[in-house]
Amino acid sequence: MSLQSDPLNRKELFLRACRGEVVPRLPVWMMRQAGRYLPEYREIRAKHAFLEVCKTPDLALEVSMQPFRRLGVDAVIVFSDILIPAEAMGLKLELGDTGPNLPEPVRSEADVQKLRVFDPESETGFLMEAIRKIVREVGPTVPVLGFAAAPWTLACYMVEGRTKEGFATVKNFLYHDPGAFETLLFKIAQATVGYLKAQIAAGAAAVQLFDTWCGELSLADYETYALPAVREVITRIDREVPVIYYTKASHHLLPAIAHSGADVLSVDWRINLREAREMLGPRTALQGNVDPAVLFGPPENIRKATLDAAGALGGVGHILNLGHGILPGTPVENALLFIETGQKAELPEAKPAVRSR
Repeated sequence: MSLQSDPLNRKELFLRACRGEVVPRLPVWMMRQAGRYLPEYREIRAKHAFLEVCKTPDLALEVSMQPFRRLGVDAVIVFSDILIPAEAMGLKLELGDTGPNLPEPVRSEADVQKLRVFDPESETGFLMEAIRKIVREVGPTVPVLGFAAAPWTLACYMVEGRTKEGFATVKNFLYHDPGAFETLLFKIAQATVGYLKAQIAAGAAAVQLFDTWCGELSLADYETYALPAVREVITRIDREVPVIYYTKASHHLLPAIAHSGADVLSVDWRINLREAREMLGPRTALQGNVDPAVLFGPPENIRKATLDAAGALGGVGHILNLGHGILPGTPVENALLFIETGQKAELPEAKPAVRSR
């Protein structure tokens, strides 16, 4: 199907997929689509530090728009980082291509009490201005996406100080002082609510919560600690826009994740989309889930993986995406092949799921 024949514009297409409706073709975008695989991004980063790009609206606008111009993706996600709220809550933040560093991590109840719930316009107004600029740039027919870390994932960074396998320090805090850790999660949730509301007010057509590290938890611990904080965020933000909830390595958590309240669940490549639909039911829209490493392979492999994912749900309630962010070093032509193949995939006739809000 040619894009020129689409009866819906990109924004209408995206929002219908979020609502679980039948669409003439799948909307397609990629997590981390503005990044190091693009030469134009690397040119900007050669002149500007990562945080400088995040905090300079004109630079964030330019980087956010690069994959839209180059690849024709169906959604533009604002360029930022999930740790921006940690800095606004009072932690020192260092960010670069080698990963994040929070040199003064949260390790006690006293540290939790020092954290502040910030005013998003005064403390992170650069992000809201970037969103407003992107919305003006793309106009009313392209969805602009905002995002934040889910409370558990942001807590992992705030306690550990950086990414570490297993997050032993985080779990040590959790198990030895669960009350203080719950306070941390709900303080993050409170800050995240205001942060996402401000993004929606700036023009975001949908927002995504990234829970990259929830798969480190058992089902019991997820239900006890992470899920209530996620629900707190989702139930308190403006539900006039869809909420997408991304979870990684989370197959064992899906029965609980289904109760998050999110409109769309974004899953990684470890989960079979048909199995997820059977488990979650027809009223839950799904996003995903091609393995980003597939984009390093030959074109025939990329086409097959993309078409397999595109056809998994019959074009109902499905946003095609990778199962995680696109990897640095991915050939641009392979990223383009993924986008174009997904957008042109022939979909079977299907009946819409019945959705209730």
